[in-house]
Amino acid sequence: MNILCGYNVNIDSVYRINRAEISELLETFEEAEIRNKIENLPGNIASEADFVAGLAYCMKNGYGAEWLVSEHSVFKFLKNRYFGKSLVRMGGNAGIMANALSKLGASKVITNVAVPSKTQLSLFSKKAIYIPDTLTQTEENVGEKPEENKNVGRKPEKNKNTGKESEENEGTVSSSLEPIHFVFDFSEGETFSLYGTVIEVPRENRFIATCDHLNLRLFANPAFEQYAFQHACEIDGALISGFHLLLENYPDGSTYETILDNAISQLRSWKARNNKLRIHLEFGHFANKKIVNSVFLKCADLSDSLGMNEDELAMLYDLHGIPGEGLLNMEAEAVACAACRLASRYRHKELLIHTREFVLTVSKLDFTSKLDLKSSFNPHSESLAAFQTSEEAENSMEDSIEDSESSIFQKATGKKLEALEFGVRCAGAYAATGRLEGREFVEEEASKLQESIFGREQIDAFLKAFNGKTLRQGAYALWEGYLICILPTLLSKSPVTTVGLGDTLTAGIFLRGLELNVQA
Repeated sequence: MNILCGYNVNIDSVYRINRAEISELLETFEEAEIRNKIENLPGNIASEADFVAGLAYCMKNGYGAEWLVSEHSVFKFLKNRYFGKSLVRMGGNAGIMANALSKLGASKVITNVAVPSKTQLSLFSKKAIYIPDTLTQTEENVGEKPEENKNVGRKPEKNKNTGKESEENEGTVSSSLEPIHFVFDFSEGETFSLYGTVIEVPRENRFIATCDHLNLRLFANPAFEQYAFQHACEIDGALISGFHLLLENYPDGSTYETILDNAISQLRSWKARNNKLRIHLEFGHFANKKIVNSVFLKCADLSDSLGMNEDELAMLYDLHGIPGEGLLNMEAEAVACAACRLASRYRHKELLIHTREFVLTVSKLDFTSKLDLKSSFNPHSESLAAFQTSEEAENSMEDSIEDSESSIFQKATGKKLEALEFGVRCAGAYAATGRLEGREFVEEEASKLQESIFGREQIDAFLKAFNGKTLRQGAYALWEGYLICILPTLLSKSPVTTVGLGDTLTAGIFLRGLELNVQA
């Protein structure tokens, strides 16, 4: 399988901060300045004091946060002080998914890299990764600007009089610097002195200082852009992410709407050249509800599938109307209801919802109109009443069950669940070992894991609520031409990592789904 991966690829610099270091940082600044910033959070990092205040605030409250670094001096401070003693790893949904695909057997993974520095390129897998016409940026030329991308997020142009980028003042972070996300982990129970007051960290979390201005604009490297368009007919699928990084407004006066429209235009150009190209859009943690709703609605007729976790699903409340409590508690009935409403109301072909305990898909199958599939939901389930009347459910129940037994339907359902199972095994193996070393490795490591007990309980609840049926390791149900499939995850008692599990799962499901479609 030949697969495109865009847009967000970055470097994660992960550092665990301790009490001695945070106390030392605090002593560097006047108490009044830091306390004022803690009480009136800047929300971005324009000075070292902003960074220290944000870190102290998060540690004091056990909160997680991600703030954008806007000053070059702060970038230099963070890199000089922490980068050399940090865990440096691949960051960005697209980068993580590209590496996963390459190790799971994809033939060619064409990846967008906004700033191809030596460090960034070294984090990619040595198998199957292809970065079109890459000229590696060194420390000496890292300040040089890549060519402007006309179709996606525009890079700032230089002022003809000053030679400087129009949106950037002197001293601000250059958009062509290595995109580094400085991740500061802190532990529950850690103590530090906040100007004489002993603070105990209430829970483990992280504060992220992000120096990444190109990915915020969904910047496509011109070489990647050209390759994707010219070779679209040779591509089987595209895994696209990074929309959650969009800002409502940018310093140059542009908005997320323009950048989003440009990105969608680019994806449509690929689809126009290859109508068999399967496009999956993967969500991330959106800070802005207006942006997440806009992305969801504008991508409805473009993507073949769209993935998210329960948190991101809950943010779409205005569109599906299911209370967030049940979603955040990972209740299968609530998750399935929300996903079904979204898919049916806005004509999405497929939604993938991945939680810690189970994965669920809602799919519009091509043959369902021929089979005239009706709802097999339990008419006595209160939360499902909005979908159909009891009379409609009772009249269609018998026909739905008969249709579900057809060989064509069973085959399609089996393929959906097989793809889910492969993705679940990939994520489980990666969590347990921190590695993906081919399919034999995945199968061996996954066989040592136990499925989620809570996930299995939710499968049972799903069967009752939706009058569903079991198949393979999961279950399914029907509703007005939509197929709902659900499967428990595999959990490790002592995970090596929890970072990138959703991306790994999505990559596995997507790859296996492409393979099964080709086989058909």
